[in-house]
Amino acid sequence: MSGPSAASSEPIRHRQQLIDSLASGSKPKSAWRIGTEHEKFGFRLDDLRPLTWEGEQGIGALLEGLTRFGWQRVSENGKLIALSRDGASVTLEPAGQFELSGAPLETIHQTCVEINSHLREVKSVADGMGVGFLGMGFQPKWRREDMPWMPKGRYAIMRRYMPTVGKLGLDMMTRTCTVQVNLDFADEADMVRKFRTSLALQPVATALFADSPFTEGKLNGYLSYRSHIWTDTDPDRTGMLDFVFDESFGFERYVDYLLDVPMYFSYRDGVYHDLAGQSFRTFMRGELEPMPGVLPTMSDWSDHMTTAFPEVRLKKFLEMRGADGGPWNRLCALPAFWVGLLYDQTALDAAWDLVKDFSLEERNALRDGVPRHGLKLPFRSGSLRDIAIEALKISAEGLRRRARRNADGADESIFLMPLIEIAEANETPAERKIALFKGRWNGSVDPVFREFVY
Repeated sequence: MSGPSAASSEPIRHRQQLIDSLASGSKPKSAWRIGTEHEKFGFRLDDLRPLTWEGEQGIGALLEGLTRFGWQRVSENGKLIALSRDGASVTLEPAGQFELSGAPLETIHQTCVEINSHLREVKSVADGMGVGFLGMGFQPKWRREDMPWMPKGRYAIMRRYMPTVGKLGLDMMTRTCTVQVNLDFADEADMVRKFRTSLALQPVATALFADSPFTEGKLNGYLSYRSHIWTDTDPDRTGMLDFVFDESFGFERYVDYLLDVPMYFSYRDGVYHDLAGQSFRTFMRGELEPMPGVLPTMSDWSDHMTTAFPEVRLKKFLEMRGADGGPWNRLCALPAFWVGLLYDQTALDAAWDLVKDFSLEERNALRDGVPRHGLKLPFRSGSLRDIAIEALKISAEGLRRRARRNADGADESIFLMPLIEIAEANETPAERKIALFKGRWNGSVDPVFREFVY
């Protein structure tokens, strides 16, 4: 979720404008880039409580502290809510989850340098404030009521609307963290192949990155509780998008899907107008009751696209959305996994061969079963681990063929090592934390804040 977009103020009069806008994301392979995003939980070192926006240990002070590294301030209603620098941004999720939206980069080596640089900058400011940061998929200790809310207009609208459409939407907003990668496509056919392949394999990423087994200090029965939360957030805007596998799928069909996703807001002249549950189609006819006669702009459309939350999301690029947040080495592993699969044609063909005969029922069974069972989820004559190991082999081969090397001559496949180790051990990060919780941690989640702090 990002702030108000800087897209065009041109009014939308025809559906074709929306289709053309998506299609304009097509790029030659030489222009393909890697945009990595990750979120993390801030907490006070003395009492482990989440950070409010205000105060000496607040998110506002942390953002201000980061400006010493050349970040530019972004404010809303006089409050510092984000930073920008060289194509990257630092933004806030609803309860202050701290997000780096990385610049579009050419290699995973550059991505990992960017992530490490960001974490160093954050730590240098946070250490002086008595603050730490934790990478996991779900806040392990604090209740929903304990979580603060950031001063952003769109979140107030979503906070009112979420409980009307699902039981866990407010948990999604306040207590989850993810790592995502945004990847390019050459044309409509390439987009379709990448969308289908990555959507079918998204449960593999969920399993490999599963790291949210605790709720309010206790085991919650899941390995990726973050992934489970999306199953009861808002059925109008989440899920596996079965229509992506229809023969007729393309930019036009995705536009029709988005037109049927209920709106949240329109951002005009610095004000968020509450349109929760309203139809974008009605907006395009100028018939919205709260804004009679007003037509949407491409900026409205750009914002609306960010309010759909499927497992893979199409904008002018494809977003991989299935993974829990985690430690720094898995933040580099997530983009490596998907770049290896999707940015090498031989790998993409092999990955599609791996999943093309999955039935609709199987895809949804994997999506629904993986939050609880992870790699051990039964699938056909084996388990999801079998698919994960094969997908990792394909990804590693794709990265080796890309042959983007660092100063030591190593290619990008080095970043897959944490995932290969997880798959070979058949033990998710969540299962390792569960073993610690039952053993050395003596039934307390508090040690996670010491042992897994960035």
